[in-house]
Amino acid sequence: MTNLAFDVYGTLIDAQSVVSTLSSYLGTDKAESFSSRWRDKQLEYSFRRGLMRQYQDFAVCTKEALEFTNNEYGSPLNEEQKENLLDTYTRLPAFDDARAALSKLSLSGMGCFAFSNGSQEAVSGLLEKAELSSYFNDVISCKDIKSFKPDPEVYQHFLDKTGGQAESTWLISSNSFDIIGANAAGWKTAWVKRTKEAQFDPWGIEPTITVSSLSQLIENIK
Repeated sequence: MTNLAFDVYGTLIDAQSVVSTLSSYLGTDKAESFSSRWRDKQLEYSFRRGLMRQYQDFAVCTKEALEFTNNEYGSPLNEEQKENLLDTYTRLPAFDDARAALSKLSLSGMGCFAFSNGSQEAVSGLLEKAELSSYFNDVISCKDIKSFKPDPEVYQHFLDKTGGQAESTWLISSNSFDIIGANAAGWKTAWVKRTKEAQFDPWGIEPTITVSSLSQLIENIK
C-alpha cells in the first residue's frame, strides 16, 4: 500500500499568514522580513536541538525563535503582541489547494498521514481548525521520539507507526531539507514548489517529482 506523508507547516498550512498580524504591529515593510527571520530561526533551533539531543517541543522552538527575532529587531513587540502571534500560530489557515487535493487523495486508496515536527496535539488542533483533519488516517509526530526532521530516525518512526515500506512511502513537502531527508531514508518525494522564487538545495539530490500545487499530486503519484 502506498502511504503519503504530508508535511504540515508551509505545505498544507500557510504559515506566512502571520504576516498580516505582524503588519498591524510593525507595518507592512518590516512584517515580511520579520516573519521570514522568525521561521528561519525556528527551523534552526529545531535542527540544533536535534543534533545536540537536547529536545524541546516544537512550540518551544517557535517561542524562542520569536523572542530572538524580536530582540534582533530592537524589541518592537510587547508581551501581549508576542502572545497573540503565538496564538495565531495555532490557528493558521490551509492553503487554497489543500482541501480539494486531500479529498481526492484520501479516496484514492492511498494512506494519508500528517507528518510533522509539531506535537500530535498541536497538529491535530491546527488541522481541525483548518478543516483538514477528516482527510487523514493519523497524525505522526516527531515528538514521539524527541527529535526533528531531517533526523533519519524520524522517517523510520513514521514507517514503524504506519507499517509501511520506504519504497512505497511518499513525502509531500515544500521544504527541501525535508525532501532531502526523506530521500536519504529511501522514500519517494514530492517537492511542492509554491513560488517561482523557491530554491531547492543544490546537494545533487532531486525530488522524485516537483509540483506547483497539491492538485497535481493525484496525477503524478502512482
